Amino acid sequence: MTERPLLLLDVDGPLNPYAARLHRPRGYTTTRLHPSAWLSRQTPGSRGHRRGLRVRLNPGHGARLLALPYELAWATTWMHEANVMIAPVVGLPTDLPVIEWPELFAKDPDGLYWKTRPLLEWAAGRPFAWVDDLITDRDTTHVAAHHDAPALLLRIHPRRGLREADFATLVHWAEDVRRSTA
Repeated sequence: MTERPLLLLDVDGPLNPYAARLHRPRGYTTTRLHPSAWLSRQTPGSRGHRRGLRVRLNPGHGARLLALPYELAWATTWMHEANVMIAPVVGLPTDLPVIEWPELFAKDPDGLYWKTRPLLEWAAGRPFAWVDDLITDRDTTHVAAHHDAPALLLRIHPRRGLREADFATLVHWAEDVRRSTA
């Protein structure tokens, strides 16, 4: 295999542990941002709309992610804004590929997470690891049945974000994929 597997990154949950009990978990910085998908669900002129979304980001995550044997891409409602608002804070390039969702938060007829079908289409048969906080067993089963290449769906707890064990899982899985396709 000449191509590295894809690493499809969600922002809220994996990179932004939005449900963290601490205002600023160790190693994270906290800022307020105004992503358009979030703004569209706020009442114009409201306090939240004016203040912005509280986002916790770890500036060390970019280097850790870039060191992984993957091609990185955004799989987030932030879409292209992830390159503008998130990438500079965590130390990622500002030109990562972006999955452009056909419809945000669309209800799936089979109860899948609304990202699952478009993500599979975007991956186009390539091996991928997807890190997100809303992946379910139903999504994992669907991907296994409808994606011929290896796929890892790694659910990240939104209270904790990406942790050491998650990075280790990603490394081991990529090594397994490389060995099995060599």
